[in-house]
This record gives sequence, structure tokens and C-alpha cells, in this order.
Amino acid sequence: MPTVTAHAPGTFSWPELGTVDTQAAKRFYTSLFGWQFKDTDMGPNGVYTIFTLNGRDVSAMYTLMPEMLKNGVPPNWGSYVTVENTDRAAEKAKSLGATVVMAPIDVMDHGRMAVIQDPQGATFSVWQPKNHIGATVLNEPGSLAWTQLNAKDTAGAKKFYPALLGWKVQDDEMPAAMGGGAYTTWLKADGPAGGMMTLPKEAPAPSHWLPYFAVANVDAVATQAGTLGALTYVPPTDIPGTGRFAVLADPQGATFAIVKFSTPA
Repeated sequence: MPTVTAHAPGTFSWPELGTVDTQAAKRFYTSLFGWQFKDTDMGPNGVYTIFTLNGRDVSAMYTLMPEMLKNGVPPNWGSYVTVENTDRAAEKAKSLGATVVMAPIDVMDHGRMAVIQDPQGATFSVWQPKNHIGATVLNEPGSLAWTQLNAKDTAGAKKFYPALLGWKVQDDEMPAAMGGGAYTTWLKADGPAGGMMTLPKEAPAPSHWLPYFAVANVDAVATQAGTLGALTYVPPTDIPGTGRFAVLADPQGATFAIVKFSTPA
């Protein structure tokens, strides 16, 4: 696929890993996905690592700050969505009942960001690009292919995200083999933005956004992840008519999914 040069507003454009052991994470993800990396010294803010795939930016990583750990933030994959104006998005989010965890800030000349927690507690970031659009490769093995909200309150999410990001809602019934129930696809102007399903009430996790990385073979990559120290939350599973996926946690505990779609997302 060609290099991505721009992301339409409402597109999940940048997965970012916050972790407690960047050297271990580098070993894990470069082995699992074939990523390379480049480090940038951010001074008092530590080192910011950009993972690349065949020379194209695919994701990033930073060390969780002491105050984040003190507040109980675990290793996690964060999700950035492109917006036209970060300040307006943050203000709109607050008016819709969200919490702005990090107020809009400029990231040098790369872009402007804010971190938002939706009304049910799922955290995501908004990104107004300047010199950095985010990922320059999507939907290829080793790159972001889907982003899904696992939500305690899907009805509330259907009000919040369309009002904030302009998404439309498409509801479908999940196959019986997947347990049935509704599956929501978020639609932006140029196609799907991501998805949503109900998080089981007994699930220990709060509502959260989950990135899915494309792979050529879900079973092989899940097995390899296990040998590298990952945990398996959902073993390789077919999605009838759609593809095959698994949900994993890296050795530091950050959760992510892998997927092979029958047809591109």
C-alpha cells in the first residue's frame, strides 16, 4: 500500500505505548512486528521512541511518568484521533461531560494534542497535525488496522462520540459464534473509523479503547507473542465473515489486539 500522507478528521492516526520498561518493550515489539525504532531525547520528559515499519512511522512509545504511576495509570496503548482543531475539540468534550485530562498543548512543531476521558472513563487523545500527521502506514501487517471501544455504556458512547467527532453510527448483530449482541461501527466521512462493543459487566477492566494491529497470520503471531512473554486474553478466534483476531498483553501489561481481516477494514 502507498505511504499515508494525511488523515481525515475522525481517523485514529497514532497508537502510543506508555510503559514502565522501554528497553523490554523495544525487544518485544521489534521481535513481534518487525518494527525498527528511533529515539528522541525530550530532556526532562525523557526519551520518545517512534517505531517504524520499513521506514514509515507506525506508532510510538514513552516511559510512564512517576505522577502517572502514582495515579494508578498502568502500561497501556493510547489512541490518538485526528481533529481539525484540538482546542475546540477539548472544549466540546467538556461540554459533553468528558474530563480533559491534559489541556491542549503544542508538541513542538509536530502538532497540538489534548488527552480526554469520556464520560464513562475511556481515555483517548486528539491530535491536530502540523508537521507530523501520525502513522504513515495503516492496514499493513505490523501497522494499525482497527481501533475499538470496549464500553460499559454503549448508548452513552453513541451520543458522545458522534457529537464530538462527527461520526455516524452503524449497528449490526454479531454472529452467534461470537456471543451475539450488537456491534457498532463508527463511520467518518471517508469510511469506517473504528468499532464498539459492550464490555461485559464482570470484566475487571474499565471502558477503554483497544488498538488492533494487522498481522499476516494471527495464530503464528499469537504463539510468538507467548514465547516472548505476552499473556493471551482472547485466543485466536474467528469473526465469521470478517476475519480472525486475538487479544494479548505485552510483558509489561499493555493490552493490544492482532487481526487479519478477510477484506481490508
